[in-house]
Amino acid sequence: MATCGADPARGRQPPQYLALSLRERHARLEANPALAAEWANQYEQWSVHADNHYRCLVSSRAVAAPWYRLGVKDTVDVAGLPTRLGLRSYRHYPSRSAEALTWLDPRVALTCKVTTTELNIAFGGGCRNPRFPTIDPSGSSTGSAVSVAAGLCDISLGTDVLGSVRWPASHNGMVGLRMTQKAQSLAGVFPLSPRMDALGWVTRTADDLDFLFPLLGIEGLLGEQQPLKQQYQVGFLSHVQEPGLTSAQMLAMLDKTRHAMTELGMRQSEVQMPELWACRGDAWQLCARDAWLASAAWQQAFDCELHWSTQSALAVGAGVSDSEYQRIHQRMDQIRGGIDAWFDAAQVDFVVFPMDPNRPFDLRHPQPGDSTIPSPADADYAQKISFTPLASFSGLPAITVPISQSTDGKAALAVQIMGRRDSERQLLDIAKRLQALVGLVPADTQAQ
Repeated sequence: MATCGADPARGRQPPQYLALSLRERHARLEANPALAAEWANQYEQWSVHADNHYRCLVSSRAVAAPWYRLGVKDTVDVAGLPTRLGLRSYRHYPSRSAEALTWLDPRVALTCKVTTTELNIAFGGGCRNPRFPTIDPSGSSTGSAVSVAAGLCDISLGTDVLGSVRWPASHNGMVGLRMTQKAQSLAGVFPLSPRMDALGWVTRTADDLDFLFPLLGIEGLLGEQQPLKQQYQVGFLSHVQEPGLTSAQMLAMLDKTRHAMTELGMRQSEVQMPELWACRGDAWQLCARDAWLASAAWQQAFDCELHWSTQSALAVGAGVSDSEYQRIHQRMDQIRGGIDAWFDAAQVDFVVFPMDPNRPFDLRHPQPGDSTIPSPADADYAQKISFTPLASFSGLPAITVPISQSTDGKAALAVQIMGRRDSERQLLDIAKRLQALVGLVPADTQAQ
């Protein structure tokens, strides 16, 4: 066994250029294009160690001296690379790439497919968290976040149904953006819950994402964007203050965000969204039922045994009745039909709340529950359904930004900012300003 695998000493330290912001790297590459080849050689040595250690790549292709590397979740089609959907014994080779990958700038090279959990709903993806080793890297877009945190990608495309981009990004200390939910943007993307499925992007910082955004070629998917402003009106969601719901650490992180927003000159208010808040559990039930309804076709097409946690999630969906499913759809129509009017009446551009009620799950303690989809019968159900469904059920975009470390230094604590429809550029703008003020959250000192 001592001779198996990669040489652990080879390329163990990440190349120094990976510590540069993408804007700074771009400036150096423009001044000296030959750096691209030099950096590519350094990357090749690092990537052997990094993927051996963090285990986030499922397939890759050689690209000569790319300026920026893009990874893609393995539920999104890429022509020439297999789509495996997180399954152990399934793959197909698509003839064309997903719509969201059609217009990439040539400087953004699609170099790899990254790990996902089985069919988006199983536990685990086999990855390690590069910056917080004891923290579950989390979520179905696990590989999207881990590949960026490990320096294997500069940006990664994932999908976000109920937090599948936002959770891994926050748990790995990265920035994650869920885009406005639009069916037309999802061609070539494996569907889980079609009315909540959305594209999502992970980068190391908000500024990196803001820099790369024009190079992704997704203008046709964005729609008419909300205008940028010098001063935004920010609403802090009061529901998260309900007794016993949100931990003291997360509330302290939220207070730090509040103080930072004050320093940035953002006008603030307390807001409530009682109708949407009451639908957090409905969002999980909708996802579970959608998955269960599709599962008969899945199992016939894939012809492989599903992981026990996938089966547990499907069992939750089997318990959602047809009448309940119809009621949830009607409620979603009402919420989405009135969401613009709510923002107008509240006079806010953004709604701010913690990423989760508690700090990220620690691998040193037993795995909670037996399904990634909570059931109303579960203990601590109000905490398990969390806060991510607010953007999912309403179809809105949201960005997560790491703000501080946990008290033991073992985890990043992140805030979530939800905007109006088509406010992706606004979200990048405010997240960039916020992160410039609070700084980057340092990694756990045990991280390698």
